[in-house]
This record gives sequence, C-alpha cells and structure tokens, in this order.
Amino acid sequence: MVVALDGTALTVAQPTLRGDLAASLAQVQWAGTGYLIAVAGLLVFAGRLGDRHGHRRLFGVGMLGFGAASAGLALAPDMRWVIGLRVVQGVFGALLQPATLGMLRASYPPERLRTALAVRTASIGVAAAAGPLVGGALATEFGWRAVFLLNIVPTVLFGVLALASREPARPDPGGALDLPGALLLGLALACLVHTLVTLPAVSWSAPLALLAGVAVVRHERRAVSPLLPPDVIGSPAVGAALGMLVVASAALNGGLFACVYVLQDGLGHTALHSALLSLPLPVLLVAAAPASAVLLRRAGARATVAGATAVLAAGLLVLAGAFGPITFCTGFALVGAGFGAVMVAATHVVVRQAPAESAGVAGGLQQTAMNVGPVLGVATATVLMGLGPARSPLLVLALAAAAALPVCRALPRRPSRASSAVSVPPAGRRDATHIDLDVERGPRGRSLGDHEI
Repeated sequence: MVVALDGTALTVAQPTLRGDLAASLAQVQWAGTGYLIAVAGLLVFAGRLGDRHGHRRLFGVGMLGFGAASAGLALAPDMRWVIGLRVVQGVFGALLQPATLGMLRASYPPERLRTALAVRTASIGVAAAAGPLVGGALATEFGWRAVFLLNIVPTVLFGVLALASREPARPDPGGALDLPGALLLGLALACLVHTLVTLPAVSWSAPLALLAGVAVVRHERRAVSPLLPPDVIGSPAVGAALGMLVVASAALNGGLFACVYVLQDGLGHTALHSALLSLPLPVLLVAAAPASAVLLRRAGARATVAGATAVLAAGLLVLAGAFGPITFCTGFALVGAGFGAVMVAATHVVVRQAPAESAGVAGGLQQTAMNVGPVLGVATATVLMGLGPARSPLLVLALAAAAALPVCRALPRRPSRASSAVSVPPAGRRDATHIDLDVERGPRGRSLGDHEI
C-alpha cells in the first residue's frame, strides 16, 4: 500500500515538482523511468534473496531503505538528486515487494491464501484511489516534498517491526547464489523497460534486451543452482498466470492513459471531473478482491481469470464508445472489477503453485509482470494515439485482452466432486497422511487440496 500510494500520489505532484526545480519534461520522465528500471531489474533477484535469507528480513531492509530514500527526496536540492534517489528508492522497492508475497505464502496455509491475497489486492486498490487525492492535496497545500514525507512514518514503523520480530530458521538451500543469472536477467528486464518507455523511438536498449534475454535462457539451462528454478518457470499454470497479469495490467494502464486524453482533450473535462468519472474503477477493484477469493474456491482459477478478463475487455469496449457520464462510469466499473479479479486469481496461481522454498522468486516474477505490463500498455497507447484517434488504444487493448483468453486453458480448474472426493484406502491400509492432505479438520469441513486452486 505504501509503494502504490507513493507512485500514484507522485504522478499528480509532478507538475509542481517540475516548476519548483525548473526541470525539463525529459528530466521528470527520467525520474519515473529510473525507478521503473531499478525495480524491474531487481525483483526476481530480490525474491531469491528472500528465499535464502528470510522474506521478513528483506522486507524490513526494503521498507527502511524506501523510507530513507523518500526522506532524501524530500530534501533534494535539484533534479539530478531526484533522479538518483528515485533509482535508489526503486532498489529498495524491489527488495520489499516480492517479500510481501513470500511472507504470505509462508504464513498462511494453502486453503487460506486466497483471502490474504484478496486483502493485499484491496489495499493496493485503496491506495490507487486515495493516491491522486492525497497527492493533489499535499502538493497544493505544502508542495511536492510533502508527498515523499508521507512515506517515512509507515516505512520506519513496519521496517523496525519486521526486523525486530524473530523469523523461523530457514533450511540451507545449498549451492551458490546465481549472480551471473541475476545480472543477465536484470539487464534484460531493465533494457526491456527502457525500450518500452522510449517508444515509438528506437533505442539502443532494444537489441541489448534481446541479446540479454537469449543469454539468460542459455545460462539458466546450464546453471547448477539457477536463479529461476525449473519447478517455477516450468509450470504451464505459472506461465499462463504471469501472461494474464501482463495482459490485464497492460490493458488497464494503457486504457487509463488513453482515457485521460479522451476526457480532457477530447471532451473538455477538467482533471477533477475526469478523476470523479473514473472513481468507479478503484471502488470496484477493491470490491472485486474478496469476491474473486470466493470465485476461486467455487469455480477455480481457469473460470475466474477467463471471466474477469472478459469483463475487463468489455469495460474497455464500453469506454471506447462512451460519451456521457453513465457510460464512462459503467466502463470504468467493468474495468476495475475485471482487473481486480484477475489480479487476485492469477497471483494466487503463481504463489500457490510455486514451492514454499521458491515463494520469493514467484513473488518477484509476479511483481515483474505487474511492472512490465503497465509500461507495455502505456507504450502501446502512446504509439496508437500517434497514429490515430485517442480512442483507438481502448479498442485495440480490448481485442488484445480477448485474444489472450485461450491462455487461461493452462490454468488449474476446479476438480469435479467425484475426482476430489476423499478416497478410502483398503482395509488394513489406513493412509492417514493422504486423508489429512485432503480433509480440513474443523467445522468448515473439506477444503481444497494441494492440487486445487
């Protein structure tokens, strides 16, 4: 919630920052780009560090470092300091984000993980809704530096609590840390983000991203202790879930980017009026989080993600043809509901399917998808708006989301009652372990087994 609030609040405060520091538009953009590159390049490696040394410890260090960088930004004398400290902030943000999913995976039994992830998603939705309002109010009354001061108290509080609490001893994973793989993957992801941010211009980072990506694949296949464990990246369900997260986050952010220009430049609405029209999106995103946990239990991940993606695509189609307040509010509501459900369900697949000892890597991959997707969506919208009407990205992104629906076939489905019923072993061979894996003791009866989502 701290990270999401920081990003959304700063977006609103950027014009004030630019005027106060006499910065160019390119410098302001690099403050955001530097943060994204640092985060994207380090997320998976940070997750692996958490798997080896403790997610709570990485979370605490990440929180304290994020707060320290925020304090430095509040005192930054010029734009060069802002850009440099935003990169530092991105490094510590990369440490703490995968750790949140790793801690949830370690702390909650599988049958309760859905609810924990729903709460996490809802908190991000609340931050996304409150960020522009909080950032706008702080920047207007106290200046842009107050936006960064907002982070200090919660980061210090939760960072100290995380480091002060005792973490269970972790088994020795064995093998050396795959530093070459981490460097190659970080280079590939950082160059990919840079390439997308600089579109439609062709940058030097595009061929470098491709070469680094090929090198990562070759290295990971030969590494004795690879950074990306085969039991994580080799799972079709995990790959499909990560793909749907990229598609959904690209559709959401690219669609919002286009809607800003449609509402303000095309229809003449003010920034405040545009924000009010889009308010159903975060409200429905928050509401969809607990609803998706119920859908996961009753319908399974395949049906939940496919249905939610269809709702997201329908919302973009409504926005593509919207002119009045009712249709805009309806479109934003559908987009928020669809994205919220996809985020919870797909994240649950990634974290739940990965072994507990690789939860940090799984969390890093999930966060990477959630960072690459928005950059891809905004880059797509920027290119399409340069070629045609401002509404064209909404139609294209809706079609792209619909075209991705076949990917959902690789996601786990809810087993039928007949196949999921508890089998009774023959007389004389009481398999207590098998029974305990499939039956939850207590008044709620049977929960989903380890093979179910």
